Amino acid sequence: MFRSTAVRLSALYILLFALCAAFLVFYVTAMSERLLAQQTRQTLQEEVQDIERAYERGGINLLLRMMERRARQPGANLYVIAGPNGEMLAGNVASVQPGVLDEQGWTKFPFSYEPYSEAAGSRRHLAVANVLLLDNGLRVMVGRDLGDPNRFRGLVRRALMVALAIMGVGALVIWFGIGRNALKRIDRMSAASQKIMAGDLSQRLPVGKSGDEFDRLSDSLNAMLGRIEKLNEGLRQVSDNIAHDLKTPLTRLRNKAADALAEKREDVRRSALEGIIAESDQLIRTFNALLMISRVEAGSIAAEMSDVDLSAISADSAELYEPVAEEAGLSLTTALEPGLIVRGNRELIGQAIFNLLDNAIKYAAGGKGEPKVGVKLAKKDGTFRLSVCDNGPGIPPEKRDEVLKRFVRLDESRSKPGTGLGLSLVEAVMELHGGSLELSSTHKENTEAPGLTVTMVFPVPKP
Repeated sequence: MFRSTAVRLSALYILLFALCAAFLVFYVTAMSERLLAQQTRQTLQEEVQDIERAYERGGINLLLRMMERRARQPGANLYVIAGPNGEMLAGNVASVQPGVLDEQGWTKFPFSYEPYSEAAGSRRHLAVANVLLLDNGLRVMVGRDLGDPNRFRGLVRRALMVALAIMGVGALVIWFGIGRNALKRIDRMSAASQKIMAGDLSQRLPVGKSGDEFDRLSDSLNAMLGRIEKLNEGLRQVSDNIAHDLKTPLTRLRNKAADALAEKREDVRRSALEGIIAESDQLIRTFNALLMISRVEAGSIAAEMSDVDLSAISADSAELYEPVAEEAGLSLTTALEPGLIVRGNRELIGQAIFNLLDNAIKYAAGGKGEPKVGVKLAKKDGTFRLSVCDNGPGIPPEKRDEVLKRFVRLDESRSKPGTGLGLSLVEAVMELHGGSLELSSTHKENTEAPGLTVTMVFPVPKP
């Protein structure tokens, strides 16, 4: 347990707490003693001044009456009248330590005395006093027993010590509980980490409900693990898809090259070489798309972000594809809300819109009825929603997640040109921009040609 950082920090905090508490005990005790001593001295000084004034007004008789009256009060001070030779003449104590009455003023040290109410030597009493020398040679002593201040000082010290002990025990209990809880959570995180290192990337670190630093760390690591798992899954899919989907064009390319070598007619050989070039261009485009997706998913283009006008990009893209739409025999309509600014990469957003428009034109032209493609941009529910919709055959709901994967093409679309990477690139671009990609039916009531609406959901940038 003591090898863990949490327990060592807790032990350090307890040590610092104990030192502070001990300092507090001694400080409060010393301050209490000083305060009591000051109060005692002030009280005795006032008594001496009253006695001196009474002697000046009424002589020894008034002095004796006042001292006798005060001596009978509960909790009275010590009063003694002694002769010039130091012999006690009157007072409310039986005897005082020799030499106390010899000097005028405050006694230098506490002295012992014996009260009338106790037997001699039964218990030692200590007091401090102020001795006043009268003009007739008499000596008047006014003192105060130190029993009450000592008892108060002891009471304060005991109370502070008990409080310190209770706080120390509580700190140890809390330390032990927190240390065990932290160790258990770390053990659970270590166990999950061992499974992850063993190759099970689906494992996640445990997250509690306290929302403390352990939970925040687990959330961050889980997000990182999810990202790593997704990248590994994408890498595996790419490897599988390259092995399967690129095998056919490479084989076709090889066969065309063999036919070109075997052909003796120049025009046929030239046609075969042109076909090889076309196949090669298609493969290059495929690998360029894969490279672009990898760069986007790796976040290497994130540093090139800036404020871009999403409305202007959408309008320019639609304008560029209008001739393509007209050539395909369909209408391209736009409904764009102006002035929508997002934080992103202009080239990537434009490429994503091009991919969506290319797909929409490709599949709307093969649908039933008048082919139509629409581009819409509006702010809704705190997001910017850019939609490209068509009235083609659409994609069944159960297959919409599949088409976002690389090289995935539905059976009915394999007769059309393409690589199956367009929507994968669009999804990667949206993840890079902190948005999402949504697929839905354009006409839900039309089961024969429901169409497809692909929506790019951008977050509204903070001001």
